[in-house]
Amino acid sequence: MASLEVSRSPLRSRRELEVRSTRQDKCSVLLPTYNERENLPLIVWLLVKSFSESGINYEIIIIDDGSPDGTKDVAEQLEKIYGSDRILLRPREKKLGLGTAYIHGMKHATGNYIIIMDADLSHHPKFIPEFIRKQKEGNFDIVSGTRYKGNGGVYGWDLKRKIISRGANFLTQILLRPGASDLTGSFRLYRKEVLEKLIEKCVSKGYVFQMEMIVRARQLNYTIGEVPISFVDRVYGESKLGGNEIISFLRGLLTLFATT
Repeated sequence: MASLEVSRSPLRSRRELEVRSTRQDKCSVLLPTYNERENLPLIVWLLVKSFSESGINYEIIIIDDGSPDGTKDVAEQLEKIYGSDRILLRPREKKLGLGTAYIHGMKHATGNYIIIMDADLSHHPKFIPEFIRKQKEGNFDIVSGTRYKGNGGVYGWDLKRKIISRGANFLTQILLRPGASDLTGSFRLYRKEVLEKLIEKCVSKGYVFQMEMIVRARQLNYTIGEVPISFVDRVYGESKLGGNEIISFLRGLLTLFATT
């Protein structure tokens, strides 16, 4: 009797390859914290839930910069609850800047993808599987969450904060033409080697750092995909955006305009 060979549909084979590839990948989430005692347990729980439900391998690296509110103590408890293979506390003695926090975190990252996000619940982990799907679709070097495209948006801000954010993004688009719709956002997925290279090139600190990352990515011809996200203002704690940060942003923007 002749054996019958059952052919697999191309769609099914592609899906199986995607699932197998996702299982082989690993995401390292970098969470810089400063006075996030109330928010940290919630964001970690949401991250664990999102990764577990989507079957994505992960680790969460907490970089606490000497928070006086006891954030480090909370992180130590989370490390015990979820295990040191999932939660890695890598603290520093004091605030040393966002860029150096990422450098510090990447020294301990074992994933091939790095996810950066805020620890204050402004960025919901439910979008991470969409980031990964987007990366696979276009083989992008960077996938950036955007508040200003598609069904993305901002919730919980007053009119003044919205005007500042929109104005900052408008200025960056006019002066830098970055090829991305949300330069000041900080919810992104990077290939690990891409993030390492970009950090080597960046000189900014604070809020300007995120903007410079995208500008340098354009210079180095890295590809950028975007996923619309909902940004929600923090529930606990106070915003770290003040007058000094706005002045620093404007200075950084002019510097980038003059040097790129």
